[in-house]
Amino acid sequence: MIAKGRLTLVGTPIGNLEDLSPRAKRALSELTVIACEDTRRTGKLLAHIGATGKKLLVANEHTESAVAKQIIDYLQNAVGVALVSDAGMPSVSDPGRNIVSAVIEAGFGVDVVPGPTAVSTALVVSGFDTDRFVFEGFLPRKGMERQARLEQLLSETRTAVIYESPNRLAKSLGEMAKTLGPDRKVFVGRELTKMYQQLWRGTLAAGAEFWTTHPPKGEIVIVLDGVPAERARLTDVAITEALVNELEAGKSKRDAVAEVVAMTGESKRRIYSLALELPG
Repeated sequence: MIAKGRLTLVGTPIGNLEDLSPRAKRALSELTVIACEDTRRTGKLLAHIGATGKKLLVANEHTESAVAKQIIDYLQNAVGVALVSDAGMPSVSDPGRNIVSAVIEAGFGVDVVPGPTAVSTALVVSGFDTDRFVFEGFLPRKGMERQARLEQLLSETRTAVIYESPNRLAKSLGEMAKTLGPDRKVFVGRELTKMYQQLWRGTLAAGAEFWTTHPPKGEIVIVLDGVPAERARLTDVAITEALVNELEAGKSKRDAVAEVVAMTGESKRRIYSLALELPG
């Protein structure tokens, strides 16, 4: 039996409905109140398993706080509530975290019925290292914050999993190629587990070109190969010290930058930016 008076997070299929586990089906069948992102998407899933007549609460990025209060009211009356996202696990780049926190703070239990996630699905099929990885979610869309996040990946030795929208995929891969290097290996998973699933592997430069000429549709996951430890980005302090050494040897800033670029393999843009911060 599914516990009453508790919030139960239920993982749902990321594409193929046959991936819904028996336990997830039982939870969604037994619990009468279900908080979800989109009532139409969840309604179709419930109809597929024959679990109709549920009370559906809309829990998206705009309604989480209000819905959390509703859920707590149900829990106080010993009514169990399920929380689902449109696909995958709630709270993983989807609404849910604020609800879970509020329920815990209110003193109620939280259960989880694990299910598929695009993160682990893309990671294991990419062929990259799975011992250590980092989940970046969606990158900032623009500006300094986006560039800063990309530059952080310069020294990331772990495999990185990134979500992206189909209309921004080619542009994002192009920006990554410019910042991280055109030869960095990348995997792109489109419509994972679905009928039109597409698994693409190559370099960032090749990916930017391919997806520009083959505009994608559907859900996209990018998996970026980590940088070998010996090639990990030098710290700002180390680069600054190298610049100072070149300047003290009598070179101009321009020549010092060129020398450090050749010495480290780091981007000219980054090293020039650090050079501008030096006095004189």
